[in-house]
Amino acid sequence: MSAYALALGALVAALAAQSVATGVALEVALARPYRRPWLALALGSGLLALHHGYTLELGLRTGLYDLRQALLAALAGLSFAAAVLGLRRSQNSG
Repeated sequence: MSAYALALGALVAALAAQSVATGVALEVALARPYRRPWLALALGSGLLALHHGYTLELGLRTGLYDLRQALLAALAGLSFAAAVLGLRRSQNSG
């Protein structure tokens, strides 16, 4: 697998994970109207997902990519999604 394909795959994973985190945070924010921190998480995560999408588009249209940044974006997106899911579970159980 080439570095270019690996970078694009990592960006797709980052976009998907960040989108899941956005959806979960928005769902919790809308279910509890007094939860402003969840709305802030949803907005911030949505902006990061948009950034990952633009970076993916740049890579697809021009061929410009940075493998290290793509891998870091994937790790950040996956860990953010895991954290949001864990926070939602801990709030639902407590």
